[in-house]
Amino acid sequence: MMSATPLKKSRVTVDSMLTIVSSVPIQSGQSTGLTALDHAMLPHSLHVIFYYEGSSSLNPNVDDPSLGFDKIRPSLCEVLTMFPLVTGRLAVDEDGKWEVRWTDAGVRMLRARVEATVEEWLATADGEEEMELVKWEDLPDDPSIWSPFRIQINEFQRGGVAIGLSCTHLLADPTSVTLFFKAWTEIHRRQAISNPPLLDLPDLYQNQSTTNTKFTSKKSDESKGAEKESSSVTMATATLSFSSSVMEHHSSQIHDKFPNATAFDFLTALLWTRIVHLKVPTDRKKESLSICTDIRKHLDVPSPCVYFRNALHFSQLMLDRDVLEGSELRYVVELVQHHMSKVEEEISSSLGCFTKRKNKYGPPFAMYGPGLTCVNMEHMIGTASPEGTTSYPSVYTAMFVEDVKPDHVSYRVGNVAGEGLILVMPSPDEGLARRVSVTLPEEQMAKLLEDEVILNFQPKLILSGRR
Repeated sequence: MMSATPLKKSRVTVDSMLTIVSSVPIQSGQSTGLTALDHAMLPHSLHVIFYYEGSSSLNPNVDDPSLGFDKIRPSLCEVLTMFPLVTGRLAVDEDGKWEVRWTDAGVRMLRARVEATVEEWLATADGEEEMELVKWEDLPDDPSIWSPFRIQINEFQRGGVAIGLSCTHLLADPTSVTLFFKAWTEIHRRQAISNPPLLDLPDLYQNQSTTNTKFTSKKSDESKGAEKESSSVTMATATLSFSSSVMEHHSSQIHDKFPNATAFDFLTALLWTRIVHLKVPTDRKKESLSICTDIRKHLDVPSPCVYFRNALHFSQLMLDRDVLEGSELRYVVELVQHHMSKVEEEISSSLGCFTKRKNKYGPPFAMYGPGLTCVNMEHMIGTASPEGTTSYPSVYTAMFVEDVKPDHVSYRVGNVAGEGLILVMPSPDEGLARRVSVTLPEEQMAKLLEDEVILNFQPKLILSGRR
């Protein structure tokens, strides 16, 4: 009889859990209704982890590892007064739709220790182990006492810290979570909040989704059929860090013909073509890619970039498999770029129709899946809004200590169904440098990390479990 495989010892130990409340009492009795898009995101959770390496990040005194925690707690209480959706509790209104009731119930905070330095962790941990930094409980049957947001302070050896923020995707998207975290760091440094949150939209946007209904209906049908199949597939996650110099070298070969191609267009085309090439051959003649785009800059409201909720548009790019496998990379880059330009027009057009119709609230389903999904996070580098008066929250300007930027920021989505997820994220390095989080079936991931075409771009592996 074969012995069972021993479980790997966890390097993360949770020491305590407490509830943090806002420094100023929240005015009870208020509630905020959720949009159709919010409802659609219900099956998913969102997890963001900010890594700070070394004692200078949060813990100036390495001999007292609690100092960092005690220092950032008061500023957290302050920032919570600006974000009542974070401390609120979910409930169902009289129409059977979700809403957030403003309360002083607070947010759950976990405190944990990690048996590694931040540098060792980024080099040796895999995607599954990283999720221990953002321990999460799914929405229970009775959400009245359930905290829809969680914060986990992970103290590493030699003074490093990773702060994990988790929430139900029903209430926030990656930009929203970054907006909250950046406001927290600015309050901690006693600076003015550069991105004060916009908690709600005018009535004309309520009950609306910027994702076209034909596309979401198709995804809903596909998701139902893929649920059983995807649940039996083991997924793996790794992050690839592409340097600016390598990106500039390769992209220069196509910029003469496609000068407007972005790093997102290039990396999306690269990874999509290689993933299709490495998949098990099928009779399917076409391949589809779902692309998730932030739409805040299109909202006709003051300071649209600081809207704190879901503001995403999902579109679908479908190409012949022969094109993806047999064409030069520059041609696929062109097709991705053309699709993204059409998406911009599509978003503007759909927003213009919001005052004329109202979408029904359909049942939630997996928006990330069942096909391969790619998330565009180019706006998180810190681009200005159309008016130039405010900007999107820039990921690597979230600093508790002046000039001490995060060493890495991970974005993870829970309950990814089907073929996988690609997130093209900002990098702490400047220029065209990007970090790309890839979630694929385990066997495909192993092939991708050894693919000669990918290796030609010399990516540094982070959180891949490979030493």
